[in-house]
Amino acid sequence: MYITRYDELAAFCKRAASHRVLAIDTEFLREKTYYPRLCLIQAATDGEVALIDPIALEDLSPFAALLADETIVKVFHACSQDLEVLYGSLGVVPQPIFDTQVAAAFIGLRQQMGYGALVEELCGVHLAKADALSDWTHRPLDQHQLEYAEDDVRYLPRMYDDMVARLSSKNRLGWVLPEMEALVDKAAVEREPELAYLHLKRSSSLTRKQLAIAREACAWRERVAAQRDIPRRWVVSDEVIVECCHRVPRDAAALRRIRGTEQLNEQTAAGLLRALRKGTAAKAVDLPHSKRRERPSPETEGAIDLMYALTRIVAKQNDIAVQLLASRDDLHDYLQRRPCPLDSGWRHDLLATRLDGLLDGQVGLTIKDGRVELL
Repeated sequence: MYITRYDELAAFCKRAASHRVLAIDTEFLREKTYYPRLCLIQAATDGEVALIDPIALEDLSPFAALLADETIVKVFHACSQDLEVLYGSLGVVPQPIFDTQVAAAFIGLRQQMGYGALVEELCGVHLAKADALSDWTHRPLDQHQLEYAEDDVRYLPRMYDDMVARLSSKNRLGWVLPEMEALVDKAAVEREPELAYLHLKRSSSLTRKQLAIAREACAWRERVAAQRDIPRRWVVSDEVIVECCHRVPRDAAALRRIRGTEQLNEQTAAGLLRALRKGTAAKAVDLPHSKRRERPSPETEGAIDLMYALTRIVAKQNDIAVQLLASRDDLHDYLQRRPCPLDSGWRHDLLATRLDGLLDGQVGLTIKDGRVELL
């Protein structure tokens, strides 16, 4: 069903409100803009699929109300960008949600599994992805685009039921639901300029003082990009910002000696320099925590290797993706008694107590038939 009129949308939303599950996906473009342009909303219950055209519809309030209905579980696959787009376009963060990509890692499938691979695994259906790079702003949409869009939500209600049944049989719903709740934190979908530096590439090379400079430079770039509605990289690249944080140019001449600044006009260059100066003036108490991680000593690296081997065994025994259980950085933090995800919750119950046994010498590892096993 292709919806282009308000009465059609209202009627679909009224029917969907009686269902316990609503599958959602979006098509949008943002290659040349700061704000993503919502081009299509796909929604499915266990009985029908609707393609909602936000380009043809000025009023999407019935669908916004449906997203806000907390009696309906909204099912996505890899939801982060969809949530950002829906919040920016409709002003609503859907709750509660269920992300099938997250859930897949809890039932023995790999982490960050693609939608097509998951549909094939759980439903036995191979999906064609020929329209993955379509121009969704162009109208009318052709039949291939419509079928592609429908397939993106058609199987989600069935996969949701399958996954919930598997998770319940393994007593893991209590593990998964907090992971889902973290995804709908408004801080994850809102664009806060002061937090933009957290997504800066190569920022792990920066000291706390340099990170304070990056914070101001990224916040300035975010505001300029939003004002001009252009991609942030079109204002200035991540690489240039990181280099500015290392060199801290004091004037336009010094700034121009950094490769990649030649396209900046005088106004933009002056704005960047002001941001760098503001960051340089940050007080010690206001410096952000550095992402730079100490390099483990050879002895510590060896201990982490053993801890990771144990983590892989525990993950395999419990049919869960090892990356979801703990990263090497998590293990390093746990070894150094720094706060980390292993300190509480299901990760602590499943893994931390065994790690304690390994570190205390009460648990050992051996190799049998070419595989690492517990002694």
